[in-house]
Amino acid sequence: MSAINRRTFVLTSAALVAGAQYPMAAEFPQRPISIVVPYAAGGAGDTIMRLLSPTMEHHLGQPLVIDARPGGGGTIGAQAVAKAAPDGYTLLLGATNNFVLNQFMFPKVHFNPFAAFTLITKVADIPSVLYANPAVPAKTLGEFVAYAKVNPGKLSYASPSVGTTPHLAVERLKQLTGIELIHVPYRGAPPAMQAVLANEVQLYLAGWGVGRSYVEAGRVRALAVASKERVANVPLPTASESGVPGYVASNWWGLAAPQGTPQPALDKIYQAVSAALADKDVQQRLEELGFTASGEPPEQFLQYAKAEAQVWEETISRGQLAVE
Repeated sequence: MSAINRRTFVLTSAALVAGAQYPMAAEFPQRPISIVVPYAAGGAGDTIMRLLSPTMEHHLGQPLVIDARPGGGGTIGAQAVAKAAPDGYTLLLGATNNFVLNQFMFPKVHFNPFAAFTLITKVADIPSVLYANPAVPAKTLGEFVAYAKVNPGKLSYASPSVGTTPHLAVERLKQLTGIELIHVPYRGAPPAMQAVLANEVQLYLAGWGVGRSYVEAGRVRALAVASKERVANVPLPTASESGVPGYVASNWWGLAAPQGTPQPALDKIYQAVSAALADKDVQQRLEELGFTASGEPPEQFLQYAKAEAQVWEETISRGQLAVE
């Protein structure tokens, strides 16, 4: 046997032995995928995921298991995903809090989402609608701001809890306009909405799907939608059109995987969620709920999230809102 042939034989034998010890990884996915939603079942994230699941399951060839893990403003579920094996089988459907708020609002937690996760795509955006009790003599956001300025400290606003998007979005409104409002945190979104209906507070931010029926019944007044442009199926002017230029606030949802997840798995997941968001029926249902379908590529989502993080870091720092 020549030297070249002997070398080829040795290399081939080594490869066969290695292949026996380390079989080629099976094509992803080979088993169900868990989607952790770090909030209570029945909320916006749970609703979004159930709309996307059928199409995603079709493209992935495996079922999706929606795992609601509420607590800690979304931190408990998010940290659980960050600690999971980076194999594509445990994902996070997180909200604005998880990616761009909590790290500044709760600095003692020492949790950096951009280091913990690989962002896959922003799934949906829920532009905030500003709801006021009808007892306030204001039909537009500009009128509400004007009324608040001549009644400093006499009006209050609700939030589902400290550090949530509705809390910090109103703090940003206060910073932009110079008005004084008293923050009243509640234990969740339903009691916060009930508070503005009962005039315990005068202002609350939530999606259109949350307050639409109350607006139609005349129990609450919708002042504006805090989006850059008008939103389909939300018959309201933007905040800028209503007297507060540049005011934008939304609770968006994004899909992420633990840092280190293999790129082929990330690519398949992105393709599956993109197909679901392209489905006309899914888009229509999201619009009916006051959501806007997204689906931008991972790098674009990462840039968007980092820009949002800067805005909220400034808002929290300026208002000295961080929980120490």
